[in-house]
Formats: sequence, structure tokens, C-alpha cells
Amino acid sequence: MNRKALILVNDTPAGELIELDKGFEIKYFPLYTGQPISLTLPLIKERYTFDLFPAFFDGLLPEGIMLEVLLKKFKLDADDYFGQLLTVGSDLVGAVTVEEIEK
Repeated sequence: MNRKALILVNDTPAGELIELDKGFEIKYFPLYTGQPISLTLPLIKERYTFDLFPAFFDGLLPEGIMLEVLLKKFKLDADDYFGQLLTVGSDLVGAVTVEEIEK
């Protein structure tokens, strides 16, 4: 089950975060010219691949008691970082938000 999320920067669609069979991919939309998702993901490349959940998004996830509440309330697995991001994606710190792309 490969899930996809729309990545928005300042409410403008910038690209997608895609869960692959092994790893993850961040893909900018070809016509997007706004701010990069992060300084570590500049617009110079259209596609970034990762073996593990991307560190930028991992850093936006709740920790400690807030994580425990999130996991319990939404019945999420502690290792399902993508699911956690989809759950809190509309309320992230900073200019980036994430929305699930329904299949």
C-alpha cells in the first residue's frame, strides 16, 4: 500500500511525499517555483529518494506525551511515521502542511 501526501508550502501545492515499497520519495511539481520545502530539499532537483522517513518531516512530528496521545487517540503504530504525518499534517509548525492524497 503506497500512500501519497500533497505537500503545500504557504498553502501552495509544491509536490508529493510518496511511500514506496522500500523507502520514500519527495517529488516537486514541475511548474512549482515557490520556496523549497526545506533548505535540505532545494528546488535544484525534481525528485529526492530516502531509505528512511525523511528527516525534515520526522522533525515535524510530535514527541513525548503529545506523541503518546496521538498514537492512542488515532490508533496509530509508533513506527508509522507516514500515518502520523498525515494525521497532524494540517497543523505543522512553519510554512509546510501535508494532506493525504486519496487513491
